[in-house]
Amino acid sequence: METTLQPELHQHLQDAKARIDAATAAEELRAVERDYIDKGGVVAGLLAAITTLPPEQRRDAGQGANILKGAVLKALGDRKAELEAMAIDAARSGHGFDPSLPGTSIRRGSLHPVTRVTRELEDIFSSMGYDILDGPEVEIDVYNFERLNIPGDHPARDMHDTFWCEVNGAERDSNMGLLLRTHTSCVQVRTMERLQPPFRVVVPGRVFRQETVDASHEHTFHQMEGLVVGEGLTVGHLIGTMKTFLREVFQKEIEVRLRPGYFPFVEPGFELDARCPFCATPGAGCRVCKQTGWVELCPCGMVHPAVLQMSGIDTEKYTGFAFGLGLSRLVMLRYEIDDIRHLMGGDTRFLSQF
Repeated sequence: METTLQPELHQHLQDAKARIDAATAAEELRAVERDYIDKGGVVAGLLAAITTLPPEQRRDAGQGANILKGAVLKALGDRKAELEAMAIDAARSGHGFDPSLPGTSIRRGSLHPVTRVTRELEDIFSSMGYDILDGPEVEIDVYNFERLNIPGDHPARDMHDTFWCEVNGAERDSNMGLLLRTHTSCVQVRTMERLQPPFRVVVPGRVFRQETVDASHEHTFHQMEGLVVGEGLTVGHLIGTMKTFLREVFQKEIEVRLRPGYFPFVEPGFELDARCPFCATPGAGCRVCKQTGWVELCPCGMVHPAVLQMSGIDTEKYTGFAFGLGLSRLVMLRYEIDDIRHLMGGDTRFLSQF
């Protein structure tokens, strides 16, 4: 092929081959390609000059430029293959990188299952017109207990094994009583102080209690508090809200039932159970519902008038209902997790499944 080239073209090819043979990296081969093949390179200049030649010379000039282009491209391809073969041989002998092997995959993180379920519930309640609120995890006694109708001598405090915080060296300060909140219900009080009825809010968050840790109890877990205050609210509105919520969570109608329950900040108070959505035959019983056919879901009830009054809300005009969802329990139900300690354990082998 070279013998058909004119002396000028033959010299261009020799120069290109010399650079190609001396190249030891792909970047050097790319530089030769830019100088000879790409727009603005030698071959492009030769083709552009054809129009300035006498008609009888144009054919040979065009053929020569194309022969030069083909020869340079072939030389580039051969050298590239040689360099790749050399890299593979070096890698196999333990002295380099093997480009034929798959690249190292990037390890991606994932959302914690509690975060996944929390965001899903927030979306559901937002679509129902609820605002998403938050509150401090280190609370004061007046919000965690007093303003929720749980005074210092109230027997209900025995239900809360509380983490009290030291203030000025004292475990319980007589003025503040700092503690790690035992429930998200304390945000009820903060909400009623700040907002004027009517309003609908939910408050997801982390809570703390001095529990004996086992497969179903943790000292740190997650709840979601719901509060609605307005005119003419009844237990029927509470049940309708819970049924709508459950239908969105499980994507089917869920039967619910109310059982009497005592909570100082609601009157009347209930325990709301849902027909187990995991039973193969509805109501037949399974491992999740412990063969009862029902799953204990959340405490709820109508907000106690004393709680409304302590927050300055007119109980002659307004009523309200509240509910508390156990987020940790819902996460365990959703993903069939049998030990609550997995949720806060930080074991990447467990978390990588989500």
